[in-house]
Amino acid sequence: MARPAAIDALELLKPITWFAPMWAFMCGVVSVSGTIEPARIPALFVGLLVAGPLICGTSQAVNDWFDRHVDAINEPGRPIPSGRIPGRWGLYIAFSWTLLSLSAAMLLGPIGFAAAAFGMAMAWAYSAPPTRLKRNGWWGNAAVAVCYEGVPWFTGAAIAAAAMPDWRIVLVAALYSVGAHGIMTLNDFKSVAGDRATGLRSLPVQLGVDTAARVACWVMVLPQIAVISLLIAWGRPVYAIIITILLAVQIILMLRLLGSPRERAAWYNATGTTLYVLGMLVSAICLRGIGGLS
Repeated sequence: MARPAAIDALELLKPITWFAPMWAFMCGVVSVSGTIEPARIPALFVGLLVAGPLICGTSQAVNDWFDRHVDAINEPGRPIPSGRIPGRWGLYIAFSWTLLSLSAAMLLGPIGFAAAAFGMAMAWAYSAPPTRLKRNGWWGNAAVAVCYEGVPWFTGAAIAAAAMPDWRIVLVAALYSVGAHGIMTLNDFKSVAGDRATGLRSLPVQLGVDTAARVACWVMVLPQIAVISLLIAWGRPVYAIIITILLAVQIILMLRLLGSPRERAAWYNATGTTLYVLGMLVSAICLRGIGGLS
């Protein structure tokens, strides 16, 4: 029995990747207020769809189309290199999902649309020539980290508040974006062979797997230390202690990761990264009612 084309298209959009920006979007919503005006709920629902299935889904389709030669080496079973999505249909899906995403983003107001448009521009700049930011792991991972964490957090906060978020919310979102650069580096460990063969200079290719793993760990740890310091300075020691505990467990897991980074990168993403995003939520709850902070 033939596999339905819709299943292959859905696989191309990679639903599992939608979680990160949708989680960051909800952190943005939580960071603004404990209560949301009922009139804002439809826009928040649309924003959640734009952050995950639409823009993130588009980025996956764009990436798989322009990475089809790399994937033929690293992951030949994916929909495009396997031929399950034939011809130029991968590109057509990327274009159509781009138009759908921007159309939906028009319902989010000027700030929400601008943030969505920026995220979409980064999605194409990351994978498509002539920019193809992913050719260098420093720039490429930065673009993904900002669009997975900072942009959706900012968007969720802006839509919930119907205004520009407080600068402290933006600062914490930016710090978690920096830390997410390390998470993106761990994702590159599975494709070192194909990246090297096709000239993609991911950090594991540039620095070697062991050094790249150490850099990734420091990049994840230092922004969280900065967040802890800020929460203490803003008079929120209980939240700072919770995030410190989450970070301490991450460091313990990192020590095991560094023993065999290529083999344990996926394991760390399922364990340490989970603690990282829990820390995001704790920070968002702490920031709620930020206007009352001194």
